[in-house]
Amino acid sequence: MCCKYGIPRLLERGGGSVINVASFVALVGAATSQIGYTASKGAVLSMSRELAVQFARQGVRVNALCPGPVEAPLLMRLFSDNPAAYERRRIHLPMGRLATAREIANAALFLASDDSSYVNGATFLVDGGLTAAYVTPE
Repeated sequence: MCCKYGIPRLLERGGGSVINVASFVALVGAATSQIGYTASKGAVLSMSRELAVQFARQGVRVNALCPGPVEAPLLMRLFSDNPAAYERRRIHLPMGRLATAREIANAALFLASDDSSYVNGATFLVDGGLTAAYVTPE
């Protein structure tokens, strides 16, 4: 809905940047079944690429931001009941920790800025290397 109503406004003002939020699970799937979420995030990637091509010559860039697991209140509340569950997951994160909200926000700021003026149709992963390799305990 944001693209449907937002892109026409960007076109009126001569261009801009759209940042759609997907997820790393759009690329690798989820460890626990969440088919609706995973499928919808994959659709965000495809839609973002299509819109990026459609509006590129009119000055509108469209990218998909794909965060990995974030240290957010909901997730931390789930882990607070079972710290061992967090440790089982953390061990597979190449950086050994969850992302902070600020790290994801900084990626969005980059995509919104003129510093990314030639970034269009990208799947912008901010996942601490999670999709690069499957890390197992030593």
